[in-house]
Amino acid sequence: MEVNLRQAKIRLSRLLAQVAEGEEVIITKSGIPVAKLVPITGKRRKRALGSAKGEFMVPDGFNDPLPKEIEDLFYK
Repeated sequence: MEVNLRQAKIRLSRLLAQVAEGEEVIITKSGIPVAKLVPITGKRRKRALGSAKGEFMVPDGFNDPLPKEIEDLFYK
């Protein structure tokens, strides 16, 4: 499918829905193709809980209140 830039701006949501279904959309400006919308292929990897275990440590006192002189910087 080919659409001009003006129509692409107006119908972007609809065009993206069509692209998600597998259709390619060429966007033209003054009749010259300038962009191509294509669906992203490939599956997303699922993130596993705990996959970063042991890579960093939360320091003791992380949730302690800030020192007064630092806290005051937020309320000037």
